[in-house]
Amino acid sequence: MQTIDKPNAVELNVLKDMGVMNHEQVVFCNDATTGLKAIIGIHNTVLGPALGGTRMWHYANDAEALEDVLRLSRGMTFKAAISGLNLGGGKAVIIGDSRTQKNEALLRRFGKFVDSLGGKYITAEDVGMGTADIEYISMETDHVTGLPEYLGGTGDPSPVTAYGVYMGMKASAKHVYGSDDLKGKTVAVQGCGHVGQYLVGHLVKEGAKVLVADIFEDNLQECTHKYPIVQVIDPKKIYETPMDIYAPCALGGTLNNETIEKLKCTIVAGAANNQLKVEKVNGEQLIQKGIVYAPDFLINSGGLINVYGEIMGYNKEAALKKAEFIYAVTLEIFKYASENNMTNGEAAIHYAQRRIDQMAKINSHL
Repeated sequence: MQTIDKPNAVELNVLKDMGVMNHEQVVFCNDATTGLKAIIGIHNTVLGPALGGTRMWHYANDAEALEDVLRLSRGMTFKAAISGLNLGGGKAVIIGDSRTQKNEALLRRFGKFVDSLGGKYITAEDVGMGTADIEYISMETDHVTGLPEYLGGTGDPSPVTAYGVYMGMKASAKHVYGSDDLKGKTVAVQGCGHVGQYLVGHLVKEGAKVLVADIFEDNLQECTHKYPIVQVIDPKKIYETPMDIYAPCALGGTLNNETIEKLKCTIVAGAANNQLKVEKVNGEQLIQKGIVYAPDFLINSGGLINVYGEIMGYNKEAALKKAEFIYAVTLEIFKYASENNMTNGEAAIHYAQRRIDQMAKINSHL
């Protein structure tokens, strides 16, 4: 008879971490034939099915991938709630190098795993993924959004994401400087992939002095070709570079004890998810340094707004209009944080959680 080993420490930590962040479900996906290794995190479905993109990244280890998917899926819950969308929070990560290991078979196998959840999780694109990849996933499941336009989808959500970040940045400038005019302000954009480049476009058009940094040379070449006026800086020196606004638009965790001490800016407003390595500690550290932080899951919610429109009936103008609302909500969060002696991040979470709790009460009576 085969014996079943007792759960080891790693397995117990998964359940512990789920409990700490209050996740509903975590699905581990493995397929030897295609080489797929993925994790799907479903944080909360009170407001609706969990929607969140799939990220493909070459993580250092499985624990790092798990931490990322847990934090990202939790952030999606708050992003949907604070944006007034009837969606829950979910996210998926595929472990691997998107530039060398991504292929049709792997993506379609992942699509089958998504389909097995019966609509509880709806996927879309994220870092390392594009609309063509979403098309492959859609061949195996209907629980997908962000399809190419020629298939009736909304296409790349990056323009709306960038526009929302731009609105949040202007609101932050209004709060700090008394004017939302970014002309002449020095903005350092860390990561000039899809969203970063669209953000650079808005900033250049307004007359800001834009600095860009990226670990991928081809991203830099594409960005400087589009906008020759921007200045490229060393990614390792971005934190110590004098600037007015720091815009993290790559991976999360760039705001930590070490980097915050180096920062020479007055505003942080960018597109990356989970920018604060430790939410409360680093949020308070920013306050002590006199730096205003625009909560990431609020100002980068334009992409979610865009793909939600695909589910409900898409209208690009309506999506952009809703993304403009980020300006007003950002100012409201700053005021709420001040009145309640909270960090801006805490205030945004509290604001979002309030809507979730209210809907949970309604659902309990249905």
